[in-house]
Amino acid sequence: MKKTIAIAGAGGYIGRWFINKYKNKYNIIALSRRDAIQNPDPEVEWRKVELFSITSTIEALQGVDYAIYLIHSMSALTRLDQGSFEDTDLLLADNFSRAAEANNIKQILYLGGILPKEVEEEKMSIHLRSRLEVEKTLGERGVPVTALRAGVIVGPGGSSFEMVRNLVRKLPILMCPKWTTSQTQSISLRDTLTIMDSCIGNENVFGRAIEIGSPEILSYKGMLEETARVMGKKRVIFTVPVFSVGFSKLWVSYFGETPSKLVSPLVESLKHTLTVSEELKFKEKEIDYLTYEESVKEALDPKNKLPALPKFKHDREVKNTVRSIQRMPNTRHKSALWVANRYKRWLPTFFRFLINAKETSRGDIGFYLLKGSKPMLQLTLIPDRSDIKRQLFYITGGWLVKRFDYGWLEFREVLGGKYMITAIHEFVPRLPWFVYVNTQARIHLWVMNRFRDYLEKYKGN
Repeated sequence: MKKTIAIAGAGGYIGRWFINKYKNKYNIIALSRRDAIQNPDPEVEWRKVELFSITSTIEALQGVDYAIYLIHSMSALTRLDQGSFEDTDLLLADNFSRAAEANNIKQILYLGGILPKEVEEEKMSIHLRSRLEVEKTLGERGVPVTALRAGVIVGPGGSSFEMVRNLVRKLPILMCPKWTTSQTQSISLRDTLTIMDSCIGNENVFGRAIEIGSPEILSYKGMLEETARVMGKKRVIFTVPVFSVGFSKLWVSYFGETPSKLVSPLVESLKHTLTVSEELKFKEKEIDYLTYEESVKEALDPKNKLPALPKFKHDREVKNTVRSIQRMPNTRHKSALWVANRYKRWLPTFFRFLINAKETSRGDIGFYLLKGSKPMLQLTLIPDRSDIKRQLFYITGGWLVKRFDYGWLEFREVLGGKYMITAIHEFVPRLPWFVYVNTQARIHLWVMNRFRDYLEKYKGN
């Protein structure tokens, strides 16, 4: 009987090629933020999911045996996104972990990044540290996780290789920063997909981190040189010792034709040597690895076009939505329940003589300006979706709010209680947008930073 696999991130580079190669081997459920129409592969089921919602994610994983997690949130999904990509990734991974547990998923296969050797987690680049946090978070609730850690995956349509290709194509002279001398082990798309397939349902790799890469070790400068040779381009490529990371980001983004939000964390990671360790390398199956040259030839072959996606229904989206995610160190080891209750007390105390808070017996809480009779913001606790580690409030009223039927505030513990996440999702302000982003939005961030300071200094019970 075929295994049923859900793919989070199915519309991305790896997801599309995995579906293309294995759609007849597995029952594939591809997860997307929008409803699919005119599906070119009827054997593949596309399900709509909002990964920021635990309820939606639980529903999307119903009837699934195994899950592949390919989410890396490098771009904003709301008009205003007050949150770093690493905090967003942490929250999404926690949602997926909870949903996988609720559906008794047998295994999560996660594609992350090779980690630098002998470097403490705190000293890793933000990008690599985030990958490790996601890996840990996915496995927090007992569902076995197999983390495949890869460097640059070379194949048609891959953003990292497209960046390299565009640099070689556009620049006759490449003056490379010092970080391009760092060594790495790339891997072809073909070999990555083969390894992913061999790990699904393989209990030998449950709960393990595995580093994957071709045996060939190259510097990033060497990759540029080899790519130029395969492309038949005569390029002068040399390294200079003085080249700031900030300027490198601008240079790679512009000439590599890659969004700066994607380039920035990647360039930060390239300062590390990212090679496969003997202890963690993939040993489950003999792989006749493609060389970097062979991988580039496959990536450049015009016959290898990125598989088509379905056409998606364009939902009528609410304008001016806001998402705001903040991570706070949980140095006092408090629960989300405690933090939520403390916030309800702290806010009117912090703004004494300006803001009052009133709470009803059913769990509604309103924040009032001065002696006003109508709340600025009204929140309603949702008990059946809250627990000691996560407190969920729907945004149900207030004169600062335009939409009352959607949007929520939450407090949750992540990474075993090491951090606390506070987040507002799908908030729609009533103020005109220009006024909102320059007043209320700024004030919200400032207030949450003050609350973080308060939690760090709190010495009570």
